[in-house]
Parts: sequence; C-alpha cells; structure tokens
Amino acid sequence: MNFTLHLTDACNLDCAYCPAVKQPRRMSEEILYAACDLAFATGAGGGFCYFGGEPMLERELILKGLERCRQLAEKLNKKTSSRMTTNGTLLDGGFLDKLKEYGTVIGLSFDGRAQDKCRCYRAGGGTFADVEKNALLLLKKMPGSYAMMTIAPQAVGEFAVSVEYLHDLGFRRVIATIAYGSKVNWTDGHIVQLRGELQKLAAYYEKLFKNGEYFYFSPFDSKIGDCIKDRNSADHCHLGFRQMPIDTDGKIYPCTQFIGDADYCLGNVFDGIDRKRQIGLARRASTPEECSGCALIRRCANSCGCANRLQTDDENKVSPLQCTYERMLIEISDALAERLIAAYPDNFRVKFG
Repeated sequence: MNFTLHLTDACNLDCAYCPAVKQPRRMSEEILYAACDLAFATGAGGGFCYFGGEPMLERELILKGLERCRQLAEKLNKKTSSRMTTNGTLLDGGFLDKLKEYGTVIGLSFDGRAQDKCRCYRAGGGTFADVEKNALLLLKKMPGSYAMMTIAPQAVGEFAVSVEYLHDLGFRRVIATIAYGSKVNWTDGHIVQLRGELQKLAAYYEKLFKNGEYFYFSPFDSKIGDCIKDRNSADHCHLGFRQMPIDTDGKIYPCTQFIGDADYCLGNVFDGIDRKRQIGLARRASTPEECSGCALIRRCANSCGCANRLQTDDENKVSPLQCTYERMLIEISDALAERLIAAYPDNFRVKFG
C-alpha cells in the first residue's frame, strides 16, 4: 500500500503559488510507526513518499520511518520503497548518504532559472543559489534524482530556458505542472506565452532526441506514451487507491487537496481504511459531464480529482484553464511525435516501444 506522509505543515519557504499554513503541525512518532505498520498489513509491502510542508524540517522522523519500514520488510519478507519531495534548501551530504542507504528516490522542487520569481525564503530572499548548489550535490550522490517544476504565470516566460538549464545541470527527468489555486491568476496573455514556451521545448526535445538522448519531460512523454500504448490518460488518477496522503494527525484522505475535509476522510492509521467509504468514493468519481462527447476524452487528465478540486472545488468538474492547457499540450505533443516518428523511427521505437 502506498502512502504520502505529511510529516509537517511547516515550511521555510513562502512560495507565491502555495497556500499559507497559519498554524503548522507535525506528525508524532506514534502516528508515523502506525502508518508504517498499516502499509505492511495488507498487500505486497509498503511504499512511502515523505512530504510536507518541507519534510527536511523533520529529518529524524524520516530516518525513523525508513528504518521501521526496512525492519518490517525484512521480518515479513516484503518489499519497501521510499521517495521524498523536498525544496532542496536544507539538503546536505551526510543526510543524502543516509537516504541513499535506504534507496530513497529524491524529487527536487526546483523551478530552474525562474526559481526566484516564486520560490523565496519565508524570511525573505531568493533560493536559487542555495538550491542550485544542493542540486549539484544531489546529482553527484544520487544521479537518478528528478526535478519537479511548477509553472506559475509570472514565470511562464522562463519555462523553456528553465527546462534547458535543469537538463544542463544534470537532470534527465523533469516533471512539470502548471500552477493552480486561489493565489494564481492566468490571463489570456499568459496562455499565449505558455503555448510559445511549449513549442520551444518541443524543438529542444527533438534536438536531444536526434542525438539519441532520451530526456524525460513529463508533459510530452506522458501524452506521447499514453497515445502509443493506447492508455487512457484519465485513468491515472485512481482517487483514493493509488497514493493516499496521511495527514499529521494520522487521518487518511484520497488525495492532497482533500486533506481536512471530513466528508472525504477514509480512515486513520490506527483503525485502517474504511473500504466502504473508499469504494463509494471511487463510484462517485466519473468523467466530468462537460467532457462527454469530446474527441480528446481519453487523452486528457479530466478525471484528476485533486486538480479539479483545487480549481473548481469539485473533483468531477474541469476548469476552463485545465481544458485549455490539455488541448494545447495534446496538440503540441502529437505534432512532436509525428516529427520524431518520421525522422527518427529507430530512436522512437527504442524510447516508446
């Protein structure tokens, strides 16, 4: 069973697109250990993503969770896996060595050249220099780490150069999503800029591809891969089943945006998951009504309950922004794929099968 552990609500950054937490909380050791035990109680093993706030503010909890899971895996002859999402400002070589011993995979939240537009310290000042230094250390010790970008409207003009920068820094996997929420204001002008940046990135991706370099850029790779393998992009969500967050108080929810909503609480780490509520949630999830009849219905992430709730306050309602972005992304990805297949068929088969 896979869980995302919200170890703390506290964070040392004040990102422009992130909702502020007025009274940060932290997870107790009792709840942490109960979460580990629950993950191994059913299924083949336990998988955790250590999350926050900023999880590095609770590094002792991280190590205790990793050790507990390793002991359970050895005792029960099951598998365990771990990831951590971090803003990177608090990373150091000694702690990275410990994480490496446990096989933890690191996702670094880093917006590249646009970092200081949105991701500043709570006490003031940009974070680019510190994160760049720690990113180089991370890549030296754990070269399989990946970068996670959030594209905000005020930084959209630096989207392409930021992806290129992350690649040149040494990242071979970049996960990029656009910013949503009450603190984010996308205008028509920003959308035009976004299209232009995606087109630049398609040309850059093609340049790397031509040289046999299979750089993973999530917006393109997910759309092309799903189409080639005839997968329904809308099926990736699995709300309440795939990767459930555990809040600092031990309550379990279907996805991050549902934390704190009692109507969507699926149980807790001591009593387990309420299967009746879990199945009921899955039955409620459906293709948004406004998407029925759309030719792109299988190509679009229309059923991502977390994104929908963040934008429209309804897990089954897609926002106009999401619809516009998905259409734009599919169009550009398809054109890119057609060029790659025509010009580099052997490389295409190697990467996409």
